[in-house]
Parts: sequence; structure tokens; C-alpha cells
Amino acid sequence: MRSCLFLILLSALFFTSCKKPDYAKILHDPTLYSRTVHELNGVVMGNNFTPVVASRNYAYASIAGYEVIAAGYPDKYQSLVGQLNGFKTVAKPLANENIDYEYASLLAFCKVGETVTFPEGSLKYYTDSLHQVAVSHGMPAEIIKNSEKYAKAVALSIIAWSKKDNYLKTRSGSKFAINDSAGRWLPTPPAYSEAVEPHWQDIRPMVIHDLKKFNVPPPPSFDVNNKKSKYYNEVIYIKNTVDSLNAEQTHIADFWDDNPGKLNVSGHVMFISKKFSPPGHWMSIVGIGAERAKADFNTTVCAYAKTAIALYDAFIQCWTVKYYYKTVRPETVINKFFDPNWRPHLQTPPFPEYTCGHTTISAAAAEALTSVLGDNVAYTDTSELEFGIKSLAFKSFRDAANQNIWARFYGGVHFHNSCVVSNKIGKMVGDSIVKKLVMKKVR
Repeated sequence: MRSCLFLILLSALFFTSCKKPDYAKILHDPTLYSRTVHELNGVVMGNNFTPVVASRNYAYASIAGYEVIAAGYPDKYQSLVGQLNGFKTVAKPLANENIDYEYASLLAFCKVGETVTFPEGSLKYYTDSLHQVAVSHGMPAEIIKNSEKYAKAVALSIIAWSKKDNYLKTRSGSKFAINDSAGRWLPTPPAYSEAVEPHWQDIRPMVIHDLKKFNVPPPPSFDVNNKKSKYYNEVIYIKNTVDSLNAEQTHIADFWDDNPGKLNVSGHVMFISKKFSPPGHWMSIVGIGAERAKADFNTTVCAYAKTAIALYDAFIQCWTVKYYYKTVRPETVINKFFDPNWRPHLQTPPFPEYTCGHTTISAAAAEALTSVLGDNVAYTDTSELEFGIKSLAFKSFRDAANQNIWARFYGGVHFHNSCVVSNKIGKMVGDSIVKKLVMKKVR
């Protein structure tokens, strides 16, 4: 991935060196911001972070990038200070100080992205490359210095705010208690991992104040004996569907799998294969959608920030529900009561079933992204090509989110009712964020 970055930057230098172009032609290119997000995506994937932890990296990094733009273009963009929970202050540029805000935005994104969870320096090779582009393309030394200083100042503001979101507290919380009571979640094969992030509901949301306002209905009562019960029919529906998947359904399930750490087992050999997590997939969609909509640099930054905030809050809302109901996965139920050899098409994630995280965050992200780029952006999602999965075309971001209802069901990891409810709740979360946040000013 690093070699690809250097090839991109070097090719840009080669094709523009003869004409000595303005550095802005490269550093103000919105696709460069998207490539920068992709670079963080790769670091997140390489460290095998869970989806909820990954959403935290994307959110704080994207807010840092956005705050730089809001400071540089105050007539067009509104700071998120006072709009996000606990976000009371951010570094301001000095009066009359010459700053390239696009360059500073890229650097602030990287600085926060590598520091919030990772050891500092994970993206140094990348920021060094950006610095070299600025130097090689004639950005005055004073502007480089001022821009880098301001980027660092904003990043430190965001990092200080992030430290009060209870993340460290959740690292030392108790483990999820395992017991085999009816309908309660149990670890699933092949890894039989512990429940992931059982205390994520204690993380401070960005926008949401009251998680109870979303009024999530309880899941169907656990009942595998009554063939007329809602629960029994949900179990039979998913078992029969997975047992007879066609090529299109299989493709949809694989496309939205987004398992950041699939454990592959062959005899005595075990190895992990990695992909972008669900929030990483949606961050890729932001870049694809922004390019398709011909969004400029600042609009692209805004789209990433609002979408990342929606992903972050939607995960908190979903995880609160998951660990309240603690519901068992289809795989466990079917193995115990119907067929001990049954396996879902996808590997079951290690946390309770209800509600569906992927469907929730997809619906929330689609609402946020639609509010910035519009509901008529048809695009082809090519983000899974690097994992050997064919692309899919969508009429809109909401169209993609709606397909996710079926994807998790086809994968055999979520009951259909869970996916339907999760889509509705995710839309509510996304809509709440869209209504509350004021980012781009209306003239």
C-alpha cells in the first residue's frame, strides 16, 4: 500500500515538473484527501481493530481535517465546537498568518488518525511524502511552516478532547459473563472468541444525548418449540435461505462481509485474512461518492466528517442495544436445536445478534452522506476489488444501505427481523445527526 502511495506522488511530480505547476493542483485535489483516508484505512486494517474501535479513529481524524477547513473558510463552514458533546475549544489560526488550509487539513487528519489509538508515527511515512510534495511544488517555506504548525495545533485540540470519551475506561471493564441460558449469546466457531467491546455503550457519543429516544423494539421472544412463533419462523427462514443461496445472494453477502479478522482453519493450520471493517468500507464509499458527485476539496472533507460522526454514534447506539438484550446468534440456535453441522455463509462475528451493527451504521452513514452529496448520486462501489470481490452498482447511498439489510441475512449471521429493525433505527440516528449538525453555511 505504501509503494502505491509513493507511485502516485512520484507520478504527480513527473507529469507536472516540466510545467512547474502550482502546488495547489496536487495538494488541493479532493482525491488526494480520499487517498489519505484510504491510507488510514490500511493502517486500521493492518492492526486488526474491531469495527467500533475503527469508527473512533475515523471520527476524530475526520473532525480534525474538517476543523482546519472550517477555520480557513469561516464564511462557508461552521466549526463543530459546541455542537459535539464535550467539544468546547479548538486551536484557532493566528491573524494574518499565511496558511494553506487544504495541506493543513491533510496533516491534521493524519496526526489524529495515527494518535487516537495507534502508537504515534504510524503515518509518518505518508506525511513526510506530503511535505515533500509541498516543497517540490513550490509552496513557500513560510506557508509550509505555518500550515504544519496549525495542523499540529488543531490535532492536539482534538486529541485532548478524545481523551475524555471514556475509551481508556472501557479497556479495563469486566468481561462479558457467559452462561447457557435460553436465547443468550454464546461464543461461536471457529475461534469461540470473547464478546467484543461489552462496554462500548459507555463511550461518549458525538451528537446523541439520549440513546433511549430511538425506542428500539425488543427482539422476538426466544421460542424454538412453537412452529407458529415469530422466533421459530425467523430461524427457519435464515436456515433455508442460507442453504439455498444463489450466485447473486452470495455476492451480496460477500460484498458486505467486511470482516476485519476472519479466522481461517484448515486442519491444524490457522491464519487470519483481513479486510476493511464496516466503517472502513463506508469511508471508502464516501471517497467514491464524492468523486462521482464532483465534490471539491472542502465538500469532500465535510462529507467524510459527517459520515464518520454518524458511523461513530450509530455504533454506540447499536452496541448499547446488543449488550442489553444479549441475544444468541443464528448459528448457535441452529446447531443446538436443528442441525449440529450447519454453518452460516459468513463467519459469525463475536458479539450478540440483536441489533445488527452493519445494517445500523450503513443506514446512518447513508443519511449523513446523502445530506452532503445528495440523493441522486449513482455510483459503482469498487472498494472491495482489492479483496478479490467484484464491484456492485447502486442508485444512491440509501440504496446501498438497503441492500445491507439482505447482506447480513444472506450471510447467515443476522435474523431478517434484526436487519429490518436495524435499518430503521440507523436511519433515525443518521437523521438526528443531520438535523442537529450545522456544517456548511447556507447563504
